[in-house]
Amino acid sequence: MGHAGMAAAAVRYLRAGPADGSGRATHPEPVLEALPRPELRCVGENERAPVDQAEFRRVLGAFATGVTVITAPPPPPGADASALTEPPAGFACQSFSSLSLDPPLVAFMVGRTSTTWPRIARAGVFCVNVLGADQGELCRRFAVSGADKFAGVTHTPAPATGSPRITGAAAWIDCTVHAVHTGGDHLIVVGRVRALDTADDTMPLLFHRGRFGRLTT
Repeated sequence: MGHAGMAAAAVRYLRAGPADGSGRATHPEPVLEALPRPELRCVGENERAPVDQAEFRRVLGAFATGVTVITAPPPPPGADASALTEPPAGFACQSFSSLSLDPPLVAFMVGRTSTTWPRIARAGVFCVNVLGADQGELCRRFAVSGADKFAGVTHTPAPATGSPRITGAAAWIDCTVHAVHTGGDHLIVVGRVRALDTADDTMPLLFHRGRFGRLTT
């Protein structure tokens, strides 16, 4: 499959489901297809990356970021019986950004090998939880694969999508998946904002050169 075919498979729009009687958006039917794996071939000497990956990580680590946990609800009633016992989905994410004011859009990046992303794509919705300064351990929990990340984590349903809204977060942004684009070994996920709020008295968690930090006044 060529690049055009891969892009066509990657860029899918997920329609928000109709609202039910409670005013909460129902889960849309999945329309996002699984991405094909890129074709593998030997890399020519004239195609080598101009920078070493370790150097790339070191330099980009100088950019201080906030830390988020991206969450999505478990499968709704009526889903495949094999998925009904799944807990909510969630993973720690530094690659998050606001994107557009009109319409209100945000974006996050996720690795193409992520095992959590297909569950978020299947739900078609997500909530961005901007972690507070005291939630470093919670971030580490959501950065680990395979465990029940939500065990012992207090959360409530976000108002528009029902995605987990983590207690103590500095802010939350409730979204439906708007578009997905390819970006090298990552995917660029664009979300349409449906609801959001902030805890004005909660300072954010920061990440810089491999360490957590916080703002000082």
